[in-house]
Amino acid sequence: MNTSSQIRKVYQGTSDRHQMFRMFDRHAQRPHRFESNASALYAGEWFEIAEREHDYMFEILPPLWIRGSMFAMREFLTGSVTSVFFALRIDGVIRFFHGYCDLSDGGSVEAMRLAIIERETRPVRAMTRDERLEHIWSATADAYRGYSDETAPQYLPGRRLITLFSASGSSRLKLLDDLTDEEIASKLPVQLRHLPDALAA
Repeated sequence: MNTSSQIRKVYQGTSDRHQMFRMFDRHAQRPHRFESNASALYAGEWFEIAEREHDYMFEILPPLWIRGSMFAMREFLTGSVTSVFFALRIDGVIRFFHGYCDLSDGGSVEAMRLAIIERETRPVRAMTRDERLEHIWSATADAYRGYSDETAPQYLPGRRLITLFSASGSSRLKLLDDLTDEEIASKLPVQLRHLPDALAA
């Protein structure tokens, strides 16, 4: 299973409330969900939300803490990972973000804040290959994505699978990481297909 805790953008554009709640647990289908600590799987994920959703989350429960324009949720997702919400001024406009931070790392929240600002102030709109794959995973309905498990013909523990459809309407599963550039383009919305490639930070 991918256990990378690098800070990463997992959805392009501003998510609505339905999409926000779906992305709070993007890995719910992972095998043996309740048998292991998945902190490294979630820590570092972030995406943009609207002001309305930011304020809605602030009002659900008393925050664990409030620091300036940031607040953390009292309920932890897994281990020491919880939701942190940011209101950040970027290019003169206040924008809102959700990120999963591992609070056992005292620097994780500030690192997340700086990473979001750095990513969103790039002068040219572009996406890395990893960002394209993460967007596909985030935007795909649960029925068409999943994880390799013991029932797969070639068991690859914890690897993510995506359903591809042919022109004739047949379908097949393929590892998300193995999608070709053409397959990635076919799974992205039109407005994202032709964005230039960005170098990974």
